Amino acid sequence: MWQQLLEYRHNHIFLLVLIAFYLGLLIGFLWRRAGKKPFASKESKGDEAFFKGIRYILSNEHDHAIEEFTKSVQVNSDTIETYVALGNLYRSKGDIDRAIRIRQSIILRPNIDEQMKLRALFDLGLDYRKGGFLNRALKTFSQVAQKDVSNIETLKEMERIYEELKDWDNAFGIRQKISRISKINYNNILAHYQVEMGKQKQQSGEISRAISLFNKAASTHKECIDAWLHLGDLYFERGEHKKAISIWKKGVMHSPHLTFLVYRRIEGAYSKMKNLKPVENFLKECVQANSDAFTHLAFARFLYNVNDIEGALKEIKDALELTPSFWDARKFKGEILLSRNREQDILSDYGELIECLDIPCLRFQCEQCGFEPSELQWQCPQCKKWDTIKLVEATTARSNFSPQPKDDSGLESGETEKE
Repeated sequence: MWQQLLEYRHNHIFLLVLIAFYLGLLIGFLWRRAGKKPFASKESKGDEAFFKGIRYILSNEHDHAIEEFTKSVQVNSDTIETYVALGNLYRSKGDIDRAIRIRQSIILRPNIDEQMKLRALFDLGLDYRKGGFLNRALKTFSQVAQKDVSNIETLKEMERIYEELKDWDNAFGIRQKISRISKINYNNILAHYQVEMGKQKQQSGEISRAISLFNKAASTHKECIDAWLHLGDLYFERGEHKKAISIWKKGVMHSPHLTFLVYRRIEGAYSKMKNLKPVENFLKECVQANSDAFTHLAFARFLYNVNDIEGALKEIKDALELTPSFWDARKFKGEILLSRNREQDILSDYGELIECLDIPCLRFQCEQCGFEPSELQWQCPQCKKWDTIKLVEATTARSNFSPQPKDDSGLESGETEKE
């Protein structure tokens, strides 16, 4: 064929072939220049907007971040990561409807990666929960958990919702799953759930079932003083005072730092039995074993009630030496001195009081987040962690507090689903 083309009579055909070839090259070049280059420019603009959005997130300028991510999506709608970031921003801003629509658009995309779809489902559950749609959130998280049975993050979210709904049985079951998967002992949390279940049974009149649950809680975690207190209270209400006292003392044995919670209970039980001598012996043992300010104050109240004024003042003095800012002890001391008209002692005590006015009173503080509740609670109202609230000096709490690494026991509270 080439030999025929090179013959003189076929030269015009050869020239036409060459012209066609070079025209093809020229057209291809012009197409690439006119078509691909602008497309690359669009991609560049989308990437630029995306990275600008990231920078705005890092500087907490969420409104600007939303603006840039929206630009990025408009340029390139195939970038799922941008949609995810945009949905998270809308949720953080409280625009739940938009966040939900974005998650649903991701889930409905054809040929989407299964892991990306699961993540979108999880984020949708978070959106529902943030909006207060607890039942929808629970259903969505359940779908994720069915497909990824070892996803602890999803189980934690389900657990939080169950607790918000006061569904302690399911919360207990979820925490057991978390414990099995993570191979971590969470008996303290499981015990608190059993106590809450017991309270519900007690309120509904199922006393035997309540007793069983309180006993299980105490066996699950012996240091769960809440279980011992409620179990003793229940026996006290039934008139079984000796049984109640025995249970309260067991609680003190396992959690000696919380013995101040049982003083009045034991005193009330013995007063019903018309015998306060064992209370004195018990408090003496506690003073010798614990030697904390609460114990000394409790013993002081007992001694005052049996007209041992000097003994009561001595115990108050010991309490204030341990904790000068213990205002309950100072108040009780003032009441004693005023009732006895001991003017000189009142003046001396007032001088000591002035020196302590700049010392804050004792406070409770969460070791996890630093929240300071007005009273002892088993679960922090702020970070929802269990057993993190401790009795501390306010000055120590403020100056030395540093948040602890997050564990797996954080729970939130709420009411019902807003549909």
